[in-house]
Amino acid sequence: MPFFKHKPDDLLQEERALLSDLREALLQAGISAEARQTLEESILQLDDFFLIVVVGEFNAGKSALINALLGQPVLKEGVTPTTTQVNLLRYGEALAHKPLSDHLLEITAPADLLRDLSIVDTPGTNAIIREHELITQRFAPRADLVLFVTSADRPFSESERAFLEKLRAWGKKIVLVINKADLLERAEDLEQVIAFVSENARLLLGTNPEVFPVSAKLALRAKQGEKPLWEASRFEPLETYIRDTLDQTERIRLKLLNPLGVGMRLAQEHSESLAKELAVLEEDRAVIARVERQLEEYKADMQRGFELRMAEIDNILLEMEQRARDYFEETIRLGRVIDLFNKKRIKEEFQKHVVGDAPQQIEAKVEKIIDWMVEADLRQWQAVREHLAQHREKYEGQMLEAPTGFRYDRERLVESVGRRAQSVVESYDREKEAQALAEGTQAAVAAAAALEVGAIGLGAVITAIATTMTADITGIAAASFVAVLGLFVIPARRKQATAEMHRKVAQLRRSLTHTLRSQFEDTMQANLAQIEAAMAPYVRFVRAEHKRAFELHQKLQETSAKMAQLKAQIDRL
Repeated sequence: MPFFKHKPDDLLQEERALLSDLREALLQAGISAEARQTLEESILQLDDFFLIVVVGEFNAGKSALINALLGQPVLKEGVTPTTTQVNLLRYGEALAHKPLSDHLLEITAPADLLRDLSIVDTPGTNAIIREHELITQRFAPRADLVLFVTSADRPFSESERAFLEKLRAWGKKIVLVINKADLLERAEDLEQVIAFVSENARLLLGTNPEVFPVSAKLALRAKQGEKPLWEASRFEPLETYIRDTLDQTERIRLKLLNPLGVGMRLAQEHSESLAKELAVLEEDRAVIARVERQLEEYKADMQRGFELRMAEIDNILLEMEQRARDYFEETIRLGRVIDLFNKKRIKEEFQKHVVGDAPQQIEAKVEKIIDWMVEADLRQWQAVREHLAQHREKYEGQMLEAPTGFRYDRERLVESVGRRAQSVVESYDREKEAQALAEGTQAAVAAAAALEVGAIGLGAVITAIATTMTADITGIAAASFVAVLGLFVIPARRKQATAEMHRKVAQLRRSLTHTLRSQFEDTMQANLAQIEAAMAPYVRFVRAEHKRAFELHQKLQETSAKMAQLKAQIDRL
């Protein structure tokens, strides 16, 4: 026995542990019931006899080949696909049949070859009866060795190519048998068929599989007494391969490789599926990041825009303050000392020349801010809607359906956000939104000034505030009647009135600016919160699914790498 680094028992235990880890990861990845059964059956196969599975088209002579190997007509031979059963042949003291399931029949026979291995006869791989091919595809992964039978009169048909490619994906050891070689009378014809099959198998499998041309019919007749037919059957090399080449070490090697091939195939399939999920989720994350950047930009733009618009309101108030200074210079002086006794006149002049239309100007500016806020909010919802619409269109039909319902859950959430955005855009009542914002602003300014107001505009609220301010200033001005008692009192009163005006205007500016800023920041945050709330289920799903898919993908990649390393060790046996 050749030297090898690990004992087979050590390799077996390592393989069981790896396959157990793989099964756990695949269950989390949403493995189908059929794939799970395939994996578990291949693991169980480690404890069973060496299993040779014979596959091929229904009329290639699979049953005849098995009968020739056993030296007796155990299986019924025919030219039509009459059964949907898989026949499992084991050793027994007498020929017997025992159904194991709807499509699996155990046949025992007293054949020496079956003492060390089991043979499976499968239905045809071609799709004349689709159920036959499906049964064979489900059973093939359990094979430790596949005898792929093709007929010399129609070698390597299209259905055989397709099925052989599926076998390759399972990582099976494949031996090609060209049956019915006796149909070709000329040796050069047979050589051409052998070369054709060998070359196509090499191109398809990427290796040079063993190819045996035989006549199963002649081989069975030779074993049953017509010995001169034995050489013509060309059966000896195939039997020698099965008897001598598949010695104990080689059988152990193939037995260990069988579930590894199945596991690596399933790990690759689910890794690819998870990679596709991750690709979609990465785009989802990019969409979320773009929307979040948009919202940050929206917030920054709104803050910059608000400050610019508030500066315009500040200018109106500063201009009113400058008019007040000019008014006091003109009014609080010795030449108009008599006028200072007329408080009503002073108040009217103050309102006309100082306050003027400032409240109306401020109200107009605030209305523009309101319009700007409403339009910006609507545009933001439209931008979210367009992003999601482009995203859905880009990935339409590109996601495979996953057993976990990944696609359904994801598309449902994307659609939900899209519908929410569409609904907001379609039902957006600009006038209603603007009116609500204006009324809220008016109420906030009035509350800041501690004024009781009814259904009046913001300009009227500011006028009321300015009127209160006017009363204070005119009171100071009217008190200047004492100026007749001293020339130095008038400049002092003028200075006092100007300072008080500055204080009152600054107070109004601070109050108005703070109130408007708070009102609009609250509105902006409420708009952002609505969009974020609409996005939240989708965002949570994407982040959770990305974490799950990434971790599972990493685990499958690591397990695949370990299985590849173990396979390399087994290959060296």
